Amino acid sequence: MDVDALLATAKDTANVKRVFGEPIERDGALIIPVAVVAGGGGGGGRDSQPDQPGEGGGGFGVWAHPIGVYVVRDGRVEFRPAIDVAALALCAAILVPRLLWALRRRHR
Repeated sequence: MDVDALLATAKDTANVKRVFGEPIERDGALIIPVAVVAGGGGGGGRDSQPDQPGEGGGGFGVWAHPIGVYVVRDGRVEFRPAIDVAALALCAAILVPRLLWALRRRHR
């Protein structure tokens, strides 16, 4: 893949529609999904000799995670965050044992 094609793909991938999803109308409310989107890319190569083709490559990656929705109803806008149960469980699994360890050491 050449650099121009890589940049065109990155431009198409990293746009505002990745952060704000298509609005949905339900029960008299307009719901707009919101996500955090991050991306990055890179490439490299080396100069080629006149009789040898150059070597190189590149790539681009995107990460997206939903964070909530905007709800528009009766002229008012409200943000409702998404609750990531897996992330909360992971944090609890990491932090609770450390907290208990710290409390136990403090009361010695």
